[in-house]
Amino acid sequence: MSEVEEEKKALIRRLLEAYATGDLDTLDELLAPDYVDHNPQPDQVPDREGFIRSVAGHESAFSDTRVTTEYQAVDGDTVISRFIMNHVHDRGEFMGMEPTGRSWETSAIVIHRIEGGRIAEEWSESSNQLEATRQRLEREKFALERVEQELQVARRIQHASLPEEVPKLEGWRISPYYRPAREVGGDFYDFIDLEDGRVGVVVGDATGKGVPAALVVTATHSMLRAVAQTLSSFSPGEILEQVNETLLARIPSNMFVTCFYAILDPASGALSYTNAGHDPPYLRSLAGEVEELRARGMPLGLMSGMSYEEGEVFLREADSVLFYSDGLVEAHDHGGKMFGFPKLRALVAEHSEERSPGNFLLDELYSFVGEGWEQEDDITLLTLRRSSSPG
Repeated sequence: MSEVEEEKKALIRRLLEAYATGDLDTLDELLAPDYVDHNPQPDQVPDREGFIRSVAGHESAFSDTRVTTEYQAVDGDTVISRFIMNHVHDRGEFMGMEPTGRSWETSAIVIHRIEGGRIAEEWSESSNQLEATRQRLEREKFALERVEQELQVARRIQHASLPEEVPKLEGWRISPYYRPAREVGGDFYDFIDLEDGRVGVVVGDATGKGVPAALVVTATHSMLRAVAQTLSSFSPGEILEQVNETLLARIPSNMFVTCFYAILDPASGALSYTNAGHDPPYLRSLAGEVEELRARGMPLGLMSGMSYEEGEVFLREADSVLFYSDGLVEAHDHGGKMFGFPKLRALVAEHSEERSPGNFLLDELYSFVGEGWEQEDDITLLTLRRSSSPG
């Protein structure tokens, strides 16, 4: 092979490498003033400036671009090249598609005509590949839009199940906090008005995410409220037994709900409770002593004929109970370390009543996970505090 042919091959390899690295200065050097691209990308002007703009657009959309030249042949003033390009779509929009983070591999055969030491024309088979890519991107874009629409529906369903108001009880302060993750999970909480001025308090979490979890939350929320208000019983265990049997026949077999249900008597400070597989709340006394409110019971919707253990405590002045979901304790920092139950319990013990418990714990969470944290699951915090005893 002659030296002239090797130079022509090397010229084309420089072009491909400049394309991969987004080296616009090299492209400006290599392309002839009247360069023509006979197979331009969609919406690309086929002249020299149009080609350079398309390379700049590629560089703004893709990273880690690598070109491997597999074969080259020279025929007079033309060079035939077959190459593979690998790149990652993680920087910007491409053909109307937001970054996907996916690695792409494209193979192509191109023919370049060289005139006066510069590239004058290009033909390629990439037009068909680009059309296939465009169609694939359109399908992915539609799928992503559909997922986002489903997430919006899930958010609306879930928000509709949350209480609009917090009960106003003399001598008590109730402070809820709810923050959904982007992929809406199954957290919920509610307050249920009962006979004799008592109030039901529930915090739960349905398995799964998106619309299925939101629908299970709605079903559980509605059943629990209906059973609690129609069943003439102040036994939280009996309430969950009935809800479990009803829910079992109405939700998918691969889903279940964890739930902590308590009944507060504001007059006496009595808090009776039961638990269906949920993380146990923490009771904090004025002296800073902390204990878990434990009761055994299987999650709702798993098995028929379940019974639920009950417990009861009496809240004195300045005593408080923190109900929460696993989105808090299972949050991870950048090193993969989990926030965890021991840390939460220690924070509950040291918390000063001068600050809102929810704000205090969230500040600690954000300090733990660091900047750039992406919330993995819904976070629900609900604090029940007896501020004073009735005179």
